[in-house]
Amino acid sequence: MTVVLTGFAVLIFLIVVMRMPIAFAMGLVGFFGFAFLMGLDLNNFMDFRWRGALSMASNRVVDTVQNYGLSVIPLFVLMGNLVTRSGLSQELYDVSNAFLGHRKGGLSMATVVACGGFSAICGSSLATSATMAKVAMPSMRKYGYSDALATASIAAGGTLGILIPPSIILVIYGLLTESSIRELFAAGFIPGLLGVLLYLAAVWFVVKRNPDAGPAGDKAPWAERLEALKSVWGVLALFTVVMGGIYLGVFTPTEAAGIGAGGAFVIALARRRLTLSTLFETLADTARTSAMLFAVVIGALIFSDFINRAGLPDLLLGFVNSLDVAPLVVILAILGIYILLGMVFESLSMLLLTVPVFYPLVQSLGFDLVWFGIVVVVVTEISLITPPVGMNVFVLSAVLRDVRTGTIFKGVTPFWCADIVRLALITFVTPISLFLPGLLYG
Repeated sequence: MTVVLTGFAVLIFLIVVMRMPIAFAMGLVGFFGFAFLMGLDLNNFMDFRWRGALSMASNRVVDTVQNYGLSVIPLFVLMGNLVTRSGLSQELYDVSNAFLGHRKGGLSMATVVACGGFSAICGSSLATSATMAKVAMPSMRKYGYSDALATASIAAGGTLGILIPPSIILVIYGLLTESSIRELFAAGFIPGLLGVLLYLAAVWFVVKRNPDAGPAGDKAPWAERLEALKSVWGVLALFTVVMGGIYLGVFTPTEAAGIGAGGAFVIALARRRLTLSTLFETLADTARTSAMLFAVVIGALIFSDFINRAGLPDLLLGFVNSLDVAPLVVILAILGIYILLGMVFESLSMLLLTVPVFYPLVQSLGFDLVWFGIVVVVVTEISLITPPVGMNVFVLSAVLRDVRTGTIFKGVTPFWCADIVRLALITFVTPISLFLPGLLYG
């Protein structure tokens, strides 16, 4: 246990104090921790027994890079980049605004819906927040929306990107826990829609208390609404084919990612948004993002080998059994730890640090790992908009330099309260997450 605690202390030091990228920090701690557990002399680098640690690390690198299933990551990243390049964000906002903009708080509601739709394709919360800030903020300011409500609806709506499938974070969770990615995608659909509805309720609550925060806009005639829908039919069809194919078992998530990337490329060409230079930029950005994600996964797997060899999961299970408490109490304690960590770490770092530790314990207690994955992602979403490290808030603050960070944090309070309600519902009512996977896959 001492070795594991020392390893975590060193890991936190490297990440927080030394500012080392989490992929390298986890890889280094995992490698040297694994070597120490094999009884090696860390001062003698000529010790032949180093080969065990080197073999473990090299196998993780080679196996991860050669894993065909992991090709889903660059393909979904490419799909999101191509869709972003095609200018879809403006069309999605126009459609949402046409149907909701005439209500009080309607532009904020339209922003939440547009963020949900855009993030479902894009898969990145930070990219969704940055993009929608440029699209939605001018319209909301034109109609006199308060900066707090306007920015909060963008920041909160952006968090939907890590849950509504296809989600890169769900893919990484599936790899770490060896869970079915298609079941995770199915499980994330209803909680994602629930998040949209609760965010709309949060907007309604804000304008109910202060009508001046979100004045009603102009009501669009039905002809204009139908015309707006025509501009997004291609992307809606692409999303339906990709996710429908996965849910119905027509093709695997990897095949769906390939179809999605190809379809997004055709859409971008049809919209005349691609040139040779922009295509090169898109491919280069996809390569950079994919390399970063692969490095993170490899580092997390090496770190996971270290804590598993140290016997941490068994120690945790023994400790929990000695407490003689209900398994659900353990889950609530884990969620409390996540909420505290969310005040310090950003979402991906928190996921990678904790999932290798907690998932064997959760599995031993008899909980479904697919359900736990959705719970983890929802509690991770909360960290994106809560102080002091709300990444979506800081992205918006960088894009909208005339809005104070404190104003955004104040505005998002009703939204993360809505997330707490959603987290409680998903935790205590497991069919919310497991109904669709059970219906589709038994």
